[in-house]
Amino acid sequence: MDLRKLKTLIDLVSDSNVSELEITEAEGKVRIVKSAPTPMAVVTSVAAPAAAAQAAVAAPVAAPPAPEPEAATGHTVKSPMVGTFYRSSSPGSKAFVEIGSQVKEGETICIIEAMKILNEIEADKTGTISQILAQNGQAVEYGAPLFVIE
Repeated sequence: MDLRKLKTLIDLVSDSNVSELEITEAEGKVRIVKSAPTPMAVVTSVAAPAAAAQAAVAAPVAAPPAPEPEAATGHTVKSPMVGTFYRSSSPGSKAFVEIGSQVKEGETICIIEAMKILNEIEADKTGTISQILAQNGQAVEYGAPLFVIE
């Protein structure tokens, strides 16, 4: 299931009086449960019978956004999805960017792996990387700060 579609479903459940939603599609099954008093979504994806892998993701729906570092004065690049943050394309390769690297808008600056798919994250502003806020291999939430570009 597409991550944007999944996020939309989570938002719909959190903004409505619905406490539980289950959807079954050809590629898997998703179940979102909102518990009281703090809305939480538990998302479970079961791969199609031909695939051997199963994925389970628990994501807070109404969690407060990750705090911005106090010293950050530039533009903060935030994670567009939940997943695992990687600074390079493979474990032995050079990182896409380092502190002090000049980046152009649209240039790949990291990868976020979500549900076994590697998603290239691009700079949304031209400038210099002044801070790297996520660690390689770290799980990141939607909206988590990744880089500061000045």
